[in-house]
Parts: sequence; C-alpha cells; structure tokens
Amino acid sequence: MGKEKPTTKTCKYCRTEIPRSAKVCPQCRKKQASGGCLTVIIMFIVFILLGSCFAEKDSRTANSSPKSANAESKKEVVETTMAEISTEDTSIPAEYKSALKKAKTYGDTMYMSKVGIYDQLTSEYGEKFSPEAAQYAIDNVEMDWNLNALNKAKTYSDTMSMSKAGVYDQLISEYGEKFTPEEAQYAIDHVQADWNANALEKAKTYQDTMSMSPAAIHDQLISEYGEKFTQEEADYAIANLN
Repeated sequence: MGKEKPTTKTCKYCRTEIPRSAKVCPQCRKKQASGGCLTVIIMFIVFILLGSCFAEKDSRTANSSPKSANAESKKEVVETTMAEISTEDTSIPAEYKSALKKAKTYGDTMYMSKVGIYDQLTSEYGEKFSPEAAQYAIDNVEMDWNLNALNKAKTYSDTMSMSKAGVYDQLISEYGEKFTPEEAQYAIDHVQADWNANALEKAKTYQDTMSMSPAAIHDQLISEYGEKFTQEEADYAIANLN
C-alpha cells in the first residue's frame, strides 16, 4: 500500500502549518513559493537571452558590421517579458481584487475618505468584504485623499451652503466623512467658496421655511451648535436679507 501524500505544509515565514495547496499563508499573508511552471518559463527566457547575446558577440567578431543596436533591442524585449512574468501575481484572492475595484469606484465617484471606504467595504449593510480584503484594497488603491476631501468640501458648499467651520467639522466627523484633519484642512484651504453668499443663502432658508426674525437668524448663523458662520458673514447675511 503506497504512502499517502501529506495534506499540509509549513509556511516558510511564520512556520505555521497550512494546507499544502495554499498559495498564501492564512496566518501571515506571505506568498508561498510558486510552482515549477513559472520557473521553467523564466529559465527558458534566460536561456534565449544568453544564447542571443553569445550569438551576437560571435557575429561581431566575424563581421565588422555593428549589430549592437539590434542586440540591445532584443535584450530589452526579453527583459520586459521577464519583468511582466515576474510581477504577475496569481496568488491574490479574487475577493481581494473585487474589494480593490470597489474601493476605487467609491473613491473616484463618491470622493470618500480612506476610513469611509474601509467601513463601507466591511459593513454588513454595505459590501460585506472581509477585513483582510478591505485592508488590501485600502493599501493598494491609488487615490488622492486630499483631492477627495476638496471635492467633498465643494459639494457641501455648493449644495448645502455650509460655513467654512461647518464643512471642516463634517469632513472630519466620525459620523460624517472621516477624513484626517490634514486632509480636511487642505480642502478648506483650497476650496473656492463664497462664505458670505453661503451665509445669506442659509439666512433666506431660515426666513422662508421657519419665519424666523433677523435677530434669531443671526444667532443661528453664528452658533457653534448651528451654522458656525463668522460674525462678519452673519452680519452680511442679515444686511442683505430682503
């Protein structure tokens, strides 16, 4: 009776016992040594490259006509092919790749923050990815978080007529956009907004929908629990109410 093949192997990084077929260690997430197919391909290409170089050297010795440009071109093609093969990582789980695509979609279309995207990816009411897949997506997505914060700030200013302080607080709030203070400050420093006009628009809303007095509107505009406009912006709004 033949000896049974082992069903497990030891991770060469953390020494944890893992399934023999595993390409990535579930414990330390390190890629395990790949099979022989890829190695054979690379060795074959190296053999071609070396053979091409030796043949070119012999040709230059026998013939005075230079062929170095042609040899360099062949070498570049082979090196490029080898680079593509060596960087191709087939060990990344499909879930990780899907999470990365989702992260890019949220960042590009909804201008979400890094934390906001992670929470959406792992939320039971959102995408329901595993924490590991979501973290992979966050670590690998190419995104300008400052630009996302700036786009969000512009949206709040243009559509909700918010104050500078109100926009900043919304950007960093754990119940809001969850940007870092640095990203939020970048947005505030670079957003093109007319804060006086925003204050006036808010004042008109309070007047039209809640029939508030000018004094009450002024207090609401400058309140730290309200709109958080400056004294000057609130004065402008009240002075220009119809």
